[in-house]
Amino acid sequence: MHVRTTQAWALRPATPGDLDDMVELRAVVMRPDLVRLGRFDEHRVRQRMRDSYVPEHTSVIVVDGRFAGCVTLRPYGDGDWCLESFFVDEALQGRGIGSGVLRHLLARTDAEGVPVRLNVLQGSAARRLYERHGFVTEREDPVDVFMIRRT
Repeated sequence: MHVRTTQAWALRPATPGDLDDMVELRAVVMRPDLVRLGRFDEHRVRQRMRDSYVPEHTSVIVVDGRFAGCVTLRPYGDGDWCLESFFVDEALQGRGIGSGVLRHLLARTDAEGVPVRLNVLQGSAARRLYERHGFVTEREDPVDVFMIRRT
């Protein structure tokens, strides 16, 4: 059982040296949902992160001076933003870190007055986090839910 607390966190720019930690975190965090959907592949779950990694738009979440997660916010389409690769270490989930990071990023996009898009796996608990922060479903397929948050 997770206890909801407010834990201090910080964001720092990602570097190429962070990629291995992010790849492994992605594999661990996504595994239950991908297994449930019949889509888990040990190699593919890691390779997709390697293929899509854009360090200049990625931040590392730091808690107590250590790697605790990552998030990518990159330009998308005609001025929109796309939120991707948002993962928090399972041991730290439920403590308000994800909500805090998301509020921080959305304050930035709200100031610009542009929508933010994302996709989340069907049945993922992360969907509730996004809905609490104003994201709504734009469309769905059997694997993904595509969401948008307009200002």
